[in-house]
Amino acid sequence: MAAQLGVVVIGRNEGERLERCLRSLQAGSDCIVYVDSGSTDGSPALALGLGVEVLALDLSTPFTAARARNAGAQQLLRLYPALRYVQFVDGDCEVVAGWLDKARSFLEQQPEFAVVCGRRRERFPERSIYNWLCDREWDTPHGEASACGGDALMRVSAFSEVQGFNPDLIAGEEPELCVRLRAAGWRIWRLDEEMTLHDAAMLRFGQWWQRSVRAGHAFAEGAVMHGRSPARHWLRESQRAWLWGLGIPLGVLLSMPLLGGWALAGLLLYPLQVLRMARRGALSPRQNWLQAAFLVLGKFPELQGQLKYWWGRLRATRAQLIEYK
Repeated sequence: MAAQLGVVVIGRNEGERLERCLRSLQAGSDCIVYVDSGSTDGSPALALGLGVEVLALDLSTPFTAARARNAGAQQLLRLYPALRYVQFVDGDCEVVAGWLDKARSFLEQQPEFAVVCGRRRERFPERSIYNWLCDREWDTPHGEASACGGDALMRVSAFSEVQGFNPDLIAGEEPELCVRLRAAGWRIWRLDEEMTLHDAAMLRFGQWWQRSVRAGHAFAEGAVMHGRSPARHWLRESQRAWLWGLGIPLGVLLSMPLLGGWALAGLLLYPLQVLRMARRGALSPRQNWLQAAFLVLGKFPELQGQLKYWWGRLRATRAQLIEYK
């Protein structure tokens, strides 16, 4: 019987996480391609030992996750031209048993949908506030969605129609792909099902900061590419980073010659925003306060990412990866 569902796994130096990922996929998929981006921990050999097709990226060309996913999909289609569905998953994730069957069944019954995803959870949310914040970030509503993340099952015909991921993006490539899919008439759905367990391994404040810088860079680039389209892609996120990361502090500074020390009262907008967001939370009081505080604080590294994008654009230089682990 011809292969119907293939999987593309991307990674670098994921070690035991990669082994968990590949073993979790063997029961529900017809074929797996692991795309390695320069691992030094024996990841390609590990994958080969599990009977997985391995593709090593040529690192003379700048690496991006988007480029790796495209290369994996192309390799799958070379091996299995009749493939109908491809599951993309990061090598630090474990796919929950039964997910692939549920996702494939949904796409088979709903031909107007190009992408289906589910709930990604953090494997160790209790190990750090930063892991916990990741888990909260991924707890999004089920139903029709505007975008997916790095783990999702896609219809090959739709993926090919829009020519896959944009290989030049260093972050935010999945939502950007979804903008183009929706513009082409396709739809995206998030099932109320467990999909993957992710191991962020984010234990330090600096890692969280870098991850937020990357998000800010993605917001800026996405807004430039599609902010004026009907999707208004990441326009509000970019504007918020500028307002809270720069606009308010700059306004306080510029008003000081006129108002003196009273101008510092403008900084009260930050704790007031934390209070407003915490009161709207649906978690425990402590969790609501923590989440709100980090959401407000995150506007500063997001601004850094915005500035990084615009500085690179001004200099006409290619963006470099922003990695947090």
